[in-house]
Amino acid sequence: MATVDLFAIGNALIDQEFQVSDDFLIQHSLQKGTMQLTDGETQANLYNNLIKTQRHKGQASGGSAANTTVAFSALGGQAFYACRVGNDDLGDIYLKGLNEAGIYTTTKSVSEGVTGTCMVLVSDDSERTMHTYLGITAELSATQIDFDPLKTAKWLYIEGYLSTSDTARAAVKQAREIAKANQVKIALTLSDPAMVQYAREGLDELLDDGVDLIFCNQEEAMMYTGTETAESALEQLKQKSKYIVITLSAQGALIYDGNNTFSVPGRPVTAVDANGAGDAFAGSFLYALNAGLGFQTAAQLAILVSSEVVAQFGPRLAVKDYAKLLHNIQKESA
Repeated sequence: MATVDLFAIGNALIDQEFQVSDDFLIQHSLQKGTMQLTDGETQANLYNNLIKTQRHKGQASGGSAANTTVAFSALGGQAFYACRVGNDDLGDIYLKGLNEAGIYTTTKSVSEGVTGTCMVLVSDDSERTMHTYLGITAELSATQIDFDPLKTAKWLYIEGYLSTSDTARAAVKQAREIAKANQVKIALTLSDPAMVQYAREGLDELLDDGVDLIFCNQEEAMMYTGTETAESALEQLKQKSKYIVITLSAQGALIYDGNNTFSVPGRPVTAVDANGAGDAFAGSFLYALNAGLGFQTAAQLAILVSSEVVAQFGPRLAVKDYAKLLHNIQKESA
């Protein structure tokens, strides 16, 4: 295996995307804009209901950190994804999709069980609400992870959704120790307001004694720190992270580069589907930082890529599109 720049750990999920009405979310007690865990039977019932009454937009390989890894790789970085899938058709589709995107995986990721699925429900205002049956990814553990590529990586990336799994948190602890022993920088995303609200202890365990870079949106940042503004949240987050990125939806992002705080404006876009936007932002930002392009260019690239993701259905762009966007940013910066 080639040396990788990014080693990411996260859930492996196949997304089923639907365009839904707000009434549908209310009828099924789904909290808009968050991820809700469920069991297989409840999700199957919801799926049947969705197929009958709402618009199915398609199936895609998802998982937050996997989307991040795809963006990083498509821009030109080398990446490895550690996850757990079932020995089934969806697991096969999932890993093949990552490999076709140029991402390294391991056969250790495959085990008996059912590959996780996520109903991604996109409302008319482009907000995404997720109903997730984790399947075997709920039991992701160190056994499924090949830690060797981590030893020579530049970044370890941790998905906040792992906060709900005891075995995944233990695997992350092991990954953090390996990263620290090999001077690998650590980045983490808070992932979702629901994780901050309902899995706070798990998130604190993932953050442990701090990270090099934290990604979160404004709602997550304020909820996690108990503050009223993104600026106040950023000040509090300095206790947990050397560098900080708070995304502000259409308003862009607020960045702390270890010395200075600055904001980068958003790009005008007709929002269609916010699913995967934060993931693409993180992957693009990490790619640019790793390539030595600096925080300002990293933020501009991340905003451009994530705005393109928001303008279409699905969490990922076509692989060739990422390189075009990088070229556009390089032209703008020249």
